Parts: sequence; C-alpha cells; structure tokens
Amino acid sequence: MQSIGEGAKEWIRECQHQFRHHRWNCSTLDRDHTVFGRVMLHSSREAAFVYAISSAGVVYAITRACSQGELKICSCDAHKRGRARDDRGDFDWGGCSDNINYGIKFAKAFVDARERMVKDARAMMNLHNNRCGRMAVKRFMKLECKCHGVSGSCALRTCWLAMSDFRRTGDYLRKKYNTAIEVTMNQDGTGFMVADKDFKGTTKNELVYVENSPDYCLMDRAAGSLGTAGRVCNKSSRGTDGCEVMCCGRGYDTMRVKRVTKCECKFKWCCAVECKDCEDMVDVHTCKPHKRPDWLDLT
Repeated sequence: MQSIGEGAKEWIRECQHQFRHHRWNCSTLDRDHTVFGRVMLHSSREAAFVYAISSAGVVYAITRACSQGELKICSCDAHKRGRARDDRGDFDWGGCSDNINYGIKFAKAFVDARERMVKDARAMMNLHNNRCGRMAVKRFMKLECKCHGVSGSCALRTCWLAMSDFRRTGDYLRKKYNTAIEVTMNQDGTGFMVADKDFKGTTKNELVYVENSPDYCLMDRAAGSLGTAGRVCNKSSRGTDGCEVMCCGRGYDTMRVKRVTKCECKFKWCCAVECKDCEDMVDVHTCKPHKRPDWLDLT
C-alpha cells in the first residue's frame, strides 16, 4: 500500500501538469474521499483520463518497487535471460529488467476489482480506460545497456528493459484524451459501440467516454466544476491558457507583482555557484469572477 500511495502522488502530479493550462486543471479536493470530487461522478473524458492515468500510476509504482527490492512478492523480470539481438547487434540479458508484466497483473487485479462487481456502461468504460493506462506504461519500455570490452568498447553488451520516465506516459494519455471517443452501451449490455456511426477505426487503444463534459467555466458543484474565476491566464496566448479561452469571455484583472529570480550566476572554484537575487515587476492576469445578474441584487 505504501508503494501504491507513492504512485498516487505521482499520477496526481502528472495529471495536474498535463492540465495546468486547461479550464479543468485536475484540481484535488482535500476533504473529498474521491480526490477529484463530483467530476468523477460523470462519465466524461476527464473521468476517462483520470482512470487511465491512475491505473498507469499503479503499474509504474509496483513495477518500480519490484525492481528496487521493496516488495517480497516480486523481483526483477526473471524471464530475461540468455542472448538476444537488436539493431546494434547481439547482447546478453542481464542487470535488472523491470518486471512490467507483474506490475500490469497486480494493477489489473487491484484497480479493476470494484468495476467487475457492476455491469453497466460506466463500469465497462472504466475497465476499458484502466487497460489503456496499463498498456501505456508498457508501450514505453526501453532497452538500456552497459558496454564491456577494451577501453569501454561495445564488443560485449549487457542489457535490460526499463520503464521510461512517467512523463512519457502522461504525454501519451493526454493526446488520447484529446482524441477520446464517445461510446454508448450496446443493447444486450455486453459491451459498447461508438456513438458516431461513421467511425471506421478501433477503440482498442483509445480512451472512451459516455457523457459530454461541462465547459468548466462556472462553479457548478453538481458537475464538479470549480470554475475559472481567479485562475492565472496568459494575455498573449491564443491557446487554452489564453485569457480569452480560460476566462470564458468574462475578461481578466491585471496586477503588478514583484518577482524575485536568481541572476548573474557565477561558478566559484571549487565547487559552488553563487547568484544574486534580482527583482523585477511583472503583470499577472487573473480571470474575472462571473457577473451576477442585476435582478439577483434586487432580491
């Protein structure tokens, strides 16, 4: 459970990094046991992303704990033995390959357990997105090698499989969020079908959702939306972090604030870097709150 807890912190940080410039910024609620509040009650593409990234986080945490010897129930991948070949030639399996298959097996049993107790559209959506998250970690496994030979030549290589940084999984699932597919449950309740009848592809590796998302512009406790009032925006951007998009057309306030940064850094022998504190004034733009209708002030 300690490893899973560390994994949860990691995927929440990754979720917030991926959506830092988005109206929905993966905000957590300290006093809510569901972490993200009522937003998770809706079968939206945000919920799809959270299920996928959390499932990936469990895989990542358990696999890493296995390789670091923190768990008695698993270790490195014992199946990676003998000789193999890649585009650089032959190599010997050695070192400590990350046991990704055990991480996936554990995550499937642990994360999917509650969803398998229910047979409805939301449960099937969650199971599908959980699987996408698990497989996203495996997609970015990489071969790492150590060279042996005279003067460090690579006459002989010992290699092992290792997970890539979790950021690659986060970036991948963020793209899948952008292209998520709306689905509906089929008539016999055994699966789902794509809502768009003209869709020709496959949903196997895509995130799926059932309900459209709210716009997250205004605070709506029922929808789990915290609104964008007070959010910092970028005046010069035309993207999702721009003031026009982030503030939903309500406008923004501008404050001049003092910013302290490190500057005029010099290397001092040996071995330190000394910097000065430089102060400058910058403009910070924040979204205006929603304007109350005039008739509300008369009641």
